[in-house]
Amino acid sequence: MCSYYPAAPPQRWLHLSTGHTVPMHCLIHSLFLPSGLLVRSLEYNQPADNYTVCQGDDAILSCSIDKEVTRVAWLNRSNILYAGNDKWSIDPRVQLLTNSQAEFSILIASVDVWDEGLYTCSFQTQAKPHTAQVYLIVHVPARITNISSAVTVNEGSDVSLLCMATGKPEPTSVFVSVSPPLHTSSPHTDGFTSEGEYLEITEINRQQAGEYECVTANGVSLADSKRVVITVNYPPTIKDVKDAYPPVGKPALLRCEAMAVPPAEFEWFKDDKQVSSRNELIPFPGRSRTRSMLLIDNVTARHYGNYSCLASNKLGVSNASLRLIRMSPSCTTAGPAHRHSPVSPLFLGLLSSAFVTLLFKI
Repeated sequence: MCSYYPAAPPQRWLHLSTGHTVPMHCLIHSLFLPSGLLVRSLEYNQPADNYTVCQGDDAILSCSIDKEVTRVAWLNRSNILYAGNDKWSIDPRVQLLTNSQAEFSILIASVDVWDEGLYTCSFQTQAKPHTAQVYLIVHVPARITNISSAVTVNEGSDVSLLCMATGKPEPTSVFVSVSPPLHTSSPHTDGFTSEGEYLEITEINRQQAGEYECVTANGVSLADSKRVVITVNYPPTIKDVKDAYPPVGKPALLRCEAMAVPPAEFEWFKDDKQVSSRNELIPFPGRSRTRSMLLIDNVTARHYGNYSCLASNKLGVSNASLRLIRMSPSCTTAGPAHRHSPVSPLFLGLLSSAFVTLLFKI
């Protein structure tokens, strides 16, 4: 629903042959407008007044007349809509409102784009015929009619999104990033074109993944908007690995963290032999970081040595080496502070296997 308030043109006075001076003007308004919009008479060779309504509104066309008028009619272009009380139009939306000595008015309900055009009030006095005109303009709110569906591409690919909209006046469209890039506080800028119905991203990277919104508007009504998600696949990159320094008889925890889309799957090896484990996936939507932890709840001599963490998805593999280093009971606090990986008793109580790998997204 919308409304417009055009300025009223100056009133024109027609001098009828009866000698009376009466105002002869055409008045048109929507249900939301005050009356009094005057339309110039063609006797003064003036162009028809424009009047703008919104698609779906009702429009009232009214001619001010007096008792000297003998015949009166409303026409759309050359088609008669009403002649006095007689309806000529077959459109059920066209209705007669008033036919009196002072006013002749009709209503067009639920105006649509095909109602746009020139309307003429034609009236006959004893002297001669007269006409007054108004040009009805129908505005249509901007609406998105077609937008690209969700896109999944590999990193380095080119991405093109489409957002088509209709409306009158012609709407403008803008693409806006509405979700922050992962792993960075910088905005989506590389290869991003914000204005227009196309969004082109050249050699997309993982920081440009996320949700994009197309907003279209033409000033008629509230803007229309729709969103599309771009998912960028990339191979795993291991970010965080730590050695552990447990004494015999104590628990130990080895941790391996990776960034990947789709999420990485993990495998653990000790001295090139795969370690038997149980994997549990705990999803956190919208994140691409995963962490795997290998727990040994009672370290013995055979547990010390070199371990490998292997993270993989359909795009590639990444691996990192970790060590479980033996420390004597009298030197449990020796070595760099950051090398220790303490495990709380509460956490240990939640795990039942000797070798358990927890894989989850954070």
